[in-house]
Parts: sequence; C-alpha cells; structure tokens
Amino acid sequence: MSESVLQRGKSSESSSSLAGVKKVILALQHLVAMFGATVLVPMLTGFDPSVALVCAGVGTLIFHTVTKGKVPVFLGSSFAFIGVINSVKVAYNGDLSYAQGGIVVSGLIYVLASLIVNKVGVDKVKRLLPSHVVGPMIMVIGLNLVPVALDMASVNYMIAGITLGTVIIVKVFGKGFSKQLAIMIGIVMGCTVSGILGLVDLSTVSQASIVQIPHFNLPKFSMGAIMVIAPVVLAVFMEHLGDITSNGSVVGKNFIEDPGLNRTLLGDGLATLFAGFMGGPANTTYGENTGVLALTKNYDPSILRLAAVFAILLGFLGKVGGFLNCIPVFVMGGISLVLFSMISLVGAKTIKNNKVKFNVKNCTVMGVILFLGLYGTYFQKYIGLNISIPITESVSIGGLSLAALVGVILNVVLGFVFKTPEADRVEI
Repeated sequence: MSESVLQRGKSSESSSSLAGVKKVILALQHLVAMFGATVLVPMLTGFDPSVALVCAGVGTLIFHTVTKGKVPVFLGSSFAFIGVINSVKVAYNGDLSYAQGGIVVSGLIYVLASLIVNKVGVDKVKRLLPSHVVGPMIMVIGLNLVPVALDMASVNYMIAGITLGTVIIVKVFGKGFSKQLAIMIGIVMGCTVSGILGLVDLSTVSQASIVQIPHFNLPKFSMGAIMVIAPVVLAVFMEHLGDITSNGSVVGKNFIEDPGLNRTLLGDGLATLFAGFMGGPANTTYGENTGVLALTKNYDPSILRLAAVFAILLGFLGKVGGFLNCIPVFVMGGISLVLFSMISLVGAKTIKNNKVKFNVKNCTVMGVILFLGLYGTYFQKYIGLNISIPITESVSIGGLSLAALVGVILNVVLGFVFKTPEADRVEI
C-alpha cells in the first residue's frame, strides 16, 4: 500500500472522528434545551423526573421510527396537562396512577386522530391550514412562551442578559462550527459567571447517586380521571399542528405532506401512550428544540435521535442529572428568550415567504388568531373577561387552541363570503 493511500485513509478517519464529535456536541445542545422544561413538568405534578427523561427519549425514538426518521423533532413533557394532572392527583388522594390512565387514553385519541387524517387526506388539511392561518399560530406559540422565559430571567436579569448576549454575539460574529455552539457557549458563560458570584448550588450533584433506577409505575383507569384529562387533547392537537408546521418552516420542508400529518400524530400518540404506561407525563413536540434548529441551521434528524439516547441514559445516571439540575434558572431564562423569539420569527417568515396577501379576509383571520392566542397571556388582566370554551369543570379551551379553532373556521366562512377561488375552498 502506497504512502499516499495511507495518508488519505488517516485523513478520512480524522474527518469522520471530527464529524462524530460535532454530532455529539450538537446532540448535547438539544439535550440541554429540552432538559429544563421536561423535568419541570414532573416537578410540578409529582411524577419522577428520571422517568420523564426516559419517556422523552424513548418517545422521541418512537416518533422518529413512525415518521421514517425524516422529522427533526424532540418530544418532551407537555405543559398542557399540568393542571388536569394535579386535579386528578387531588381527587384521587395523590395517586398519580389514575392520571396515567387518562394520559394513556389521550394517546389513544391521538392515534385515532391520525387514522382519521389518513382517511380524509392531507390536501383538505392543507386547505384548512393556509399560511395566513399557520403563520400567526406559530407566532402565538413563541410569544406565549416569552413571558415564561422572562419570569425565569427575572431571578437575575444581569446574568440572564450576559447569557443572552453571549448567544447573540457568537451567532453574529462567530465563524464555522462555533455558530452552531452558540447555545452551549451561552450556557457555559452564564454558569461560569454564576459560579464566580457563588450562585450555583452543587448540592444536587453531591447528593445524587451515580446510577439510579427510575420509579416506573403502571396506570390505573377511572372514567372520572379520563373525563378530566382526555379533553386536553383538543388543545394539544393544534399545538402539534403548529409545532410540526413550525419545524417544517425552519427546515424548509413540508412535513404535513411528507411523511404526513397522520404519521406525526401517530408518533406523538404512541409516545404519549408509552409515557402513560411507564409513569411519566404526556409527551409533545418541543418548540425549544425547533428553536435550536433555527439557531444552528443543522437539521440532521439523527442528532435528535442521539439526544434522545442521551436523555434515556440521563434517566439512569443520577450524577449527570444532578449536574444539569444545578444550571441556574436565570441562565436557562436567557437561553429560552433566544429560542422562543426564534419561534415567533419563524411564524412571521412563514407569512412573508409564502407571500400572503394582506387583504381584508386574511388580515381579519390573522388578527383574530393573534388576539385570541395572546389574550390570556397579555390582555386578560387588563380586560378581565375570560375568553375560553369550557369542556369540563376543570378544563377549558383557550389560548392557542381556541385561536386555532376559531381561525380555521373563520377562514373557511370568510372564504365563501369573500369568494375565495373554489380550488382553495374547504367543503363543509
């Protein structure tokens, strides 16, 4: 074998190793982005955070399998179920097994919805979700999360600002691979400054065991618990549509069409089913990770799958979980401000890139979606009126869910009023 051949072989191995290192770092960045929200849900409801991490990882792998590995999303604990889970917890004397039963049924409803979409066809769904409906929906998702990030940052605005500024500086002035590490660099900078000021609590690391077995638990079924929890699916269905559309807009592909909305719904449903049977909160597609995609411009789905494997391992490695748990909330607040803002910008770009006409019909639909979607977060405290549709005593449809439902229906009705071309109408 000649010397040149050997050199080419070594060069190829070196390049492959470097690519592997980059993939690991990018996967860790996605892991950090989802970690705070995924463990916060079980902390607020009483589920085991380690089980939630395992369910998020396995759920993500299930989703990627169902969607043919085409959609770069991460599934984590859903915030939409927090209220109803706590209601069931109180009603059943702290036994979360009954809440799990409701989560399992919610997963089954998702599966049923995927079959209906498969039967009806994607074309009608696309007509129901034109850009002037989808764009504002995506904006609402991001803008509704911004106050959450601000609340996290309010614990220490200075360090949150340093974290946020670092991400922006690296993103604007960084070169090559460093731009893709903007979030990780921001977190390192924020934690470093926090450590210097004595604001990092490392007790979670010292108290955690090296290896732990998550507290898996089987569900119990009660019609009362199911009736409280299952209606939330009506809310998260629209959230799913918005997240998948947002993810597709970031990547530049139409995932509603390929691999198909029926497959993404099925993947989400099966992931939630798994979580319900194992003792974790319901899963949902994560906007945080879509924000990472938008920031890094790296859309390789295998990176998300690697992050899922890390999440599963994290559920069994107490020390690693303890270390991530010690990241100050204000550091994550600074990071979240970037990610949630990016989601909002994607919504605006969806409207711009699809050349939406700003006529009376489209402006009316977009205005209604934005107002209803942001009402509870920004306007209700000033107006005082509760705008929502009650489903049960403890569950109502409001915010994004109500905005999306009204927006879709209003767009169909106004399509006939303003004589939208027949090819673009939806039969009712």
